[in-house]
Amino acid sequence: MQAVLSFPDLSPEIFSISVFGLDFALRWYALAYIAGIVLGWRLVVALMRRDRIWAGARPPMRPEQVEELLTWIVLGVILGGRLGFVLFYKPFEYLQAPWEIPMLWHGGMSFHGGLLGVMIALVIFTRKQAIPLLPAADALALAVPIGLFFGRIANFINAELWGRPSDLPWAVVFPGPAAQYCPGWNSLPCARHPSQLYEAGLEGLLLGALLLWLALSRGALRTPGRIAGTFFTGYGLARFAVEFLRQPDAQFAGPGNPLGLALHWQGYGLTMGQLLSLPMIAFGLGLILHAARRRP
Repeated sequence: MQAVLSFPDLSPEIFSISVFGLDFALRWYALAYIAGIVLGWRLVVALMRRDRIWAGARPPMRPEQVEELLTWIVLGVILGGRLGFVLFYKPFEYLQAPWEIPMLWHGGMSFHGGLLGVMIALVIFTRKQAIPLLPAADALALAVPIGLFFGRIANFINAELWGRPSDLPWAVVFPGPAAQYCPGWNSLPCARHPSQLYEAGLEGLLLGALLLWLALSRGALRTPGRIAGTFFTGYGLARFAVEFLRQPDAQFAGPGNPLGLALHWQGYGLTMGQLLSLPMIAFGLGLILHAARRRP
């Protein structure tokens, strides 16, 4: 018997109540979104009150403007995340049933789509408010790892987005027939990499700590674009690496592509997560180079 870990007895719901025959539940995933947005908002407000860390000792926004931006960010996350999932992962399925696109309670959000939605919202807001774009982007980049950390922990609690089969001592036996469907894997029950926790550690804790260190100890916020560029590059590299251990999306699997790679040739290729991370890495490196040229 292989030495692996059993999935902890966790429910996706924190609690549920029934009112007039209707069931209402607070889920860990919803709480993760709320915690990430609220804590990220408070961090950005705190940064706006520390004049000395910004170029010219001038923060890009007033604290009350951060509160106004919060509404735009929430809309960008929800609309971008949902539309990104529809377009990147299941376009043909939703083309046949477009009325299901707004049904967020059925699940299905894309981080890359949510990030694109936030970027669009930020551009519109900064133009309307005459706020410098790159310093504002740097501030938001410092807040995003908080949401990433909580979101990946919620993915683990929901027993979703698990990794590929593994016999490592920390591999987890996730519940459900989909998680236990491991063609060609001899060890039963099928244990998998807890890739959600890998991402929580890399994209959340490690990347967040690096960005805060650069901002507070290395003066990176005095060079607009440097923090945002580091975030894009760091997230893209972390996601690209973890995708080698994460189970690819089942909707891409088929004859000749049992693993579910989005781009493949003779059994080798890239997942959709890796394909979407490549432009992030390129964009992030471009921002870092742009910031270096403008460094005072």
